[in-house]
Amino acid sequence: MEDQTAKELLEELPLTSVDAARIVLETTEMLSARTAGLDRMEALQLLRRVMRLGATALSHEENTVCFAQAGWESIAARAGRRPTTRRDLRHYMRRFLRYKGVAERPLRDMSTKECTKLLQETCGSCSSTYRKGRMILHSIFEYGIRQEWCDSNPVARIKAPTEEEKTIQPLTLEEVRRLEETAQKPEHRAMRLSLKLMLYCGVRPTEVSRLKPEKDIDWKGRELIIRPQTSKTGGGRVIPLRKVARLGEQDRLIPGNWLKRWRQLRQEAGFTDWRADACRHTFASYHARHFRNLPALQLEMGHSDSSLLQTRYVTAFLDNKADSFWK
Repeated sequence: MEDQTAKELLEELPLTSVDAARIVLETTEMLSARTAGLDRMEALQLLRRVMRLGATALSHEENTVCFAQAGWESIAARAGRRPTTRRDLRHYMRRFLRYKGVAERPLRDMSTKECTKLLQETCGSCSSTYRKGRMILHSIFEYGIRQEWCDSNPVARIKAPTEEEKTIQPLTLEEVRRLEETAQKPEHRAMRLSLKLMLYCGVRPTEVSRLKPEKDIDWKGRELIIRPQTSKTGGGRVIPLRKVARLGEQDRLIPGNWLKRWRQLRQEAGFTDWRADACRHTFASYHARHFRNLPALQLEMGHSDSSLLQTRYVTAFLDNKADSFWK
């Protein structure tokens, strides 16, 4: 009677009652410790649970894409980001794909160990490159989770290398004078506003190049507005216009081909080895010494807290150089 019932239950499947018995036996052998001492109903409940979990795992395993597809689709999803951001994403994606075999790897199958090796081989040349590569790789898996191509982010368990913050010396008054005198020359006149915004407002070079003076500067209220789409970090801020508002209307412009013009101005002023963000460091150091107001400086710099100011930007002065800078 039981044999006949079994045949009827299995008649729509390409399995015999012997096949079904073998599958049950193999499963209970794999669960040997879990099935010991169970009665018939308890064993049936356990086997049903195993089959449900197995079916779910199989569905997840099949619902994935290769790493290359996941990476490029995650970049395409950020089409609204700035051109420089999209360029960086594409650059790092091409780096990742140089790692042998990673392009075809199912995203769901990639482990923390594999991702660590990927970063070491493609971004291990310096700590800043590794940190940025880790951030972009992390974002690819986060996108994959949202698309249900994977269940977890293996990059989250990879520790980013710590960055040692070093105090950066600001420009001397003589170096500031050389820059400003060079900007007075007719061939560099278009850079006068840019130089003052960097020196006396602490605006980053990339932010200056994106500014629209006609809508971002309130000349009457003497305020500069850094809008989220202009800011490097995506957060807006308002900065007082110090030593900028007196510029003539003919000098209130941000020229095209900005990076080339900025490099030419520095070179003509005698700078052969330019320190990154030197004007911003100069602004922060002289501001901290002269105004003695770190909370205000923090807001003008666009920092979420003052720790970076204290470890990297602020330099002690033992004379009245800061006063001379602002006069």
